[in-house]
Amino acid sequence: MSSDETPNVPTTRNTREAVREKAQQVHAQQSRARLMRRIIIGAIAVVAVGAIGTAVTLAVSAQVSKPQLTPAGMDDDGILITDINASAAGEETLATPTPTPSEAGATATPTPEPSSAESVDIHVYVDYLSPDAGEFERANSATLGTWITSGAATVTYHPVALLTASSNGTKYSLRAAAAAACVATYSPEQFYAFNHDLLDDQPEVNTDGFTDVELADIAGAVGVDHAKSIRSCIEDQDFVDWAKDATTRALEGPLVGSDDLVLTSAPMIVVNGVAYVGALDDPSEFSTFVLGISNEAYQAETATPTPTPTTTP
Repeated sequence: MSSDETPNVPTTRNTREAVREKAQQVHAQQSRARLMRRIIIGAIAVVAVGAIGTAVTLAVSAQVSKPQLTPAGMDDDGILITDINASAAGEETLATPTPTPSEAGATATPTPEPSSAESVDIHVYVDYLSPDAGEFERANSATLGTWITSGAATVTYHPVALLTASSNGTKYSLRAAAAAACVATYSPEQFYAFNHDLLDDQPEVNTDGFTDVELADIAGAVGVDHAKSIRSCIEDQDFVDWAKDATTRALEGPLVGSDDLVLTSAPMIVVNGVAYVGALDDPSEFSTFVLGISNEAYQAETATPTPTPTTTP
């Protein structure tokens, strides 16, 4: 027996249209998803670029707002010592002669002692990490202190940084020189004591050296004036760029008072434009050298031409 009923099966055409419509829906969803991803990525990129731009602007602004600072009272990158803190030279005073000219050929009039204006001008270039600098300071600080106090010689200290790479990356030489400039700027009367303490008990080469906080503590211990300003100056490293440039100037030369000397080591001691090359730990040898320079300066200043004979009429 036949039946007129047929199964409810979609035709091939209807099937194709259904598949096409489904594919269009999926494609539309994928397109919307891709669009949203692009929008999100673009927004993230805009935020990132804005953040980078802000950081760069802040960095540039910081550089512009804080120009390179130059310490006060340091002519030719050095500080002239005019006052000696008694504690800096220690309790013992070495029995060393005062640099006075030789009395050979002198008349009955006493030979004048050289003054700061006419005779011995001493410049000490010091790296606070240099063992030789510490050795020279410990051996000769009392002698230099005596000469400064009596006015027999002028002494100028020049902080430099030759051993910046010898402190495990902390750049101690550079920071210590900058700290010395802070003391010279705000409390020059205590510079000699601060300089002496840094060299008398200095860190060893290839160690971290003192931190900025410890350098400020040392300055406070010697009784500096304006202790808060000095601490801020040291801990903010205000004069680090100056210390770097001062070292470069000394390396290029000429050094103060000389025609062609350049910095070759630390310490480097220059007396009336002549470099001292003797033993750093022998105060007698150094005193003899200074006395010789002083005598030459005195003879040059007091030399007079021989009178020309005249004919008697």
